[in-house]
Amino acid sequence: MDDVIDSHDAMGLAALVKARKVSPSELLEASIARAEALNPRFNFIAQRHYDHARKAIAAGLPQGPFTGVPWLLKDLNTYLAGELTEGGSRFYKGYRASVTSTLASRIQAAGFVIFGKTTTPEYGLTGTTENKLTGDTRNPWNPAHISGGSSGGAAVAVAAAVLPAAHATDGGGSIRIPASCCGLFGLKPSRGRVPAGPLKTEGWGGLSTHHAVTWSVRDSAAILDATHGVEPGSRYGAPTPDGSFLSQVTRSPGKLRIALMVDPFAHSPVDPECAEAARAAARLCESLGHHVSEAAPRLDVAALGFASFVLIGSAVAADIADRAKATGINPAETLEPITLAFAEYGKTFTAMDYHRANDILQNAAITLGQFMQQYDVILSPTLAAPPLKLGQINLSPDCDFQTWGQRAAVFSPFTQIANMTGQPGMSVPLAMSQGGLPIGVQFLGRYGEEALLLRLAGQLERAAPWAARRPKIVS
Repeated sequence: MDDVIDSHDAMGLAALVKARKVSPSELLEASIARAEALNPRFNFIAQRHYDHARKAIAAGLPQGPFTGVPWLLKDLNTYLAGELTEGGSRFYKGYRASVTSTLASRIQAAGFVIFGKTTTPEYGLTGTTENKLTGDTRNPWNPAHISGGSSGGAAVAVAAAVLPAAHATDGGGSIRIPASCCGLFGLKPSRGRVPAGPLKTEGWGGLSTHHAVTWSVRDSAAILDATHGVEPGSRYGAPTPDGSFLSQVTRSPGKLRIALMVDPFAHSPVDPECAEAARAAARLCESLGHHVSEAAPRLDVAALGFASFVLIGSAVAADIADRAKATGINPAETLEPITLAFAEYGKTFTAMDYHRANDILQNAAITLGQFMQQYDVILSPTLAAPPLKLGQINLSPDCDFQTWGQRAAVFSPFTQIANMTGQPGMSVPLAMSQGGLPIGVQFLGRYGEEALLLRLAGQLERAAPWAARRPKIVS
């Protein structure tokens, strides 16, 4: 059964189930067995919902596009009523949800079988999946290196062929960073595209969004078809495409105007291999008929950093204060140092700071939107370096908060702008380092234009297939 999962994407597995060539129970037990076999080595499972999954199959699965396909949720702000969600934090150890997330309900309605949750750093605050509750999540390409974050556990599960696609979230690059680190396709949707409720309909003031990491572009598109759309209480919603997202994957993107940006907004260093990966992607795009020119919008990096910090810091501080009041748990005894530092700074921000932060992000969205009247997409490296070794940007570092922040920002200087402006972005696994680690290339699109990104991604996947390039894992 491992060979079946290895050789099929989620749509392929669903087709096998529909043709009765394999049963949902067989797929589930194969994924569970592989997860249990590999988790001691890579540490990507945070919660086991095996009984929940078996009961769902026994009760009869909905007939949807993914009926019988195993699925893992990320263990952060995504809930199954009555089941554990601990968010990679000792502060939330033992927390059981009282509701099922709107997204989880849509995933189940599509026929997916949820059998667990994947690891994440505390509060999703960094680009590596290391925490004091579950430990370090390791990259299946090389276990000495990070899997990315904050959806690192999801990326490992997919890269290690436990399942072909998994839930992920992105508040500053947390879908695209692990996709790049683990050699996967990772699409961050537009703000408001995918529901985050029912407890609240946006995260981090609109910076965060939900979707998935996948091997195939078509899986990403079909999952988006099954999950997108406003929910009760939504404050905004992204415009719908002409036709399904899945239909876009095989459509020609036309001749695109592509802006190549290799130098980060803050002009921090970029590893030559990552820069060359972006330039090679530009050459590939030119060979496909697109026009590429080096260009970048002008943005106030210091102002954007302040704005992002206000939104995230105040959100973390408020959540910690509310949970401490409700439970009596002492944050100082359970939270990691960087998380505590975020919270302490978050307490100092005023209502005017929050308003100014919102204005700064709106101005950035306007600036980038005007820039993208001249260009259809922006091409850049996803990250400024191949996957780091463990221990460099975790939340309990060997340095102070400022030094940690510089390390994290230098590693991922390209991803967060899409969260700040609400635009869609994708990391495409087009390169490998000389050391045998994946290197992703990022494409940013205009707000609401995932359809165009998916057309381009489908074209790139056909021109430079990556599905056969997987980590060699000896069982």
